[in-house]
Amino acid sequence: MHAATSAGSMALNDIGRGGAGAGASNSSSGNDIGRGGAAGTASKKRLVMIIADPGRESTAAMEWALSHSVVEGDDILLLHVNMPPSGAPGGAPPSRTGSGGSGGASPLGVFLGGGGYADGEFMETMRTACKARHPRARVHAERVEPATEGREAKAQTILAESQRRGVELLVIGHRRFSNFLGLRSGSGSSRGHDSTAEFLIEHSKCLCVSVQKKGQNAGYLLNTKTHKNFWLLA
Repeated sequence: MHAATSAGSMALNDIGRGGAGAGASNSSSGNDIGRGGAAGTASKKRLVMIIADPGRESTAAMEWALSHSVVEGDDILLLHVNMPPSGAPGGAPPSRTGSGGSGGASPLGVFLGGGGYADGEFMETMRTACKARHPRARVHAERVEPATEGREAKAQTILAESQRRGVELLVIGHRRFSNFLGLRSGSGSSRGHDSTAEFLIEHSKCLCVSVQKKGQNAGYLLNTKTHKNFWLLA
């Protein structure tokens, strides 16, 4: 695991920023994952897709995106895939009570009620939170049906939607597993993994960041295709 203050974090300055200046400090580099440009530098409008589910993992992903990645001028798309409860890829459906270090008492987490939404409410609650944090942003909340069947139907649907819409930054929460992004078994099973996040990190043409909240004040654990288990201090 790499802390945000480690020497190796300097390379993170350029992720998703369109070539940020080299003068950024190590301590701020984790904050720049997925930013559309260096602070104070104009950048073209981006479409940021945040995967919306009724659970703490999704709340944490949105919290990180709104606090550390979305900049003025970005558009935000909250996307939810209507998966059958027993057919969600990567294991059981998202937890509504959270697990391990997924919780937290941040202002946004309090506003969202800790992720315990009713099925018909969480999309509008998340959309309202986005508008509250970025009033000028255009925020869309959409539900889509899975485009395929099988274990990776959710991931494949998200991937297809992100490519079709020209998404530049994809943010997804991941459940807490001890062996995230490890090796698959000989049968191809990804048991022990959040396979949706893993699939999207590996196959997305745009920058994909998976986010895990590490307790109330411990920050976030971030994963991208090139940076694994990057710990961004709170």
